[in-house]
Amino acid sequence: MKIAIIGYGKMGHMIEEVALERGHKVVARIDAGDAFELNGADVAIEFTTPATAEANIRAAWAQGVPVVCGSTGWNAAALMDEDRRIHDKQMLVWSSNYSVGVNIFFDINKLLAQKMKDQPQYTPSITEIHHIHKLDKPSGTAKTLSNDIMSAAKPLNGDATLNDVPIESIREGEVPGTHEVKWDSEEDTIIITHIAKGRRGFALGAVLAAEALNC
Repeated sequence: MKIAIIGYGKMGHMIEEVALERGHKVVARIDAGDAFELNGADVAIEFTTPATAEANIRAAWAQGVPVVCGSTGWNAAALMDEDRRIHDKQMLVWSSNYSVGVNIFFDINKLLAQKMKDQPQYTPSITEIHHIHKLDKPSGTAKTLSNDIMSAAKPLNGDATLNDVPIESIREGEVPGTHEVKWDSEEDTIIITHIAKGRRGFALGAVLAAEALNC
């Protein structure tokens, strides 16, 4: 598979490393200010910023190239809906987090939230910690966790519904990403946590998504 990498920073370099290990060819590496030439890529993997993601995706579409996007902090849902309406085949995959472990964590979070439907004494909250270079706050992963809790756990606290899950965002050092979901009561506390050890897990998941999109 021929891959174009849009956003050639630390994440882009890791995506390239994983893609080459899996036998793929990187035919384009595009960073800010570079000409947008995808060189016949089968798929593009885009990790840039909330301000540039949509324009990058549309530029790739204009060249007939589907996109795996990992940029967060923008309205990806609207563009995904547009993709379903106007294209004959899927041209966009977006996720708030491509880590295999995080996606398992998402499932655990949903299951725990469902179990809490009948336990109104517990109140949920989320803490996410990332490196100081991360632009969006809260993280896309934290928003996904929050949305999944609200969808799975309604109603909570008797007849009331949960309209928001408090999210604390911390930016420090070079932390790749830590997410903690806490359910607290007067009697006890339940905490589930995912700790990323580096960017490789995110890169692997993005390349796996590109492989699936290109099938």
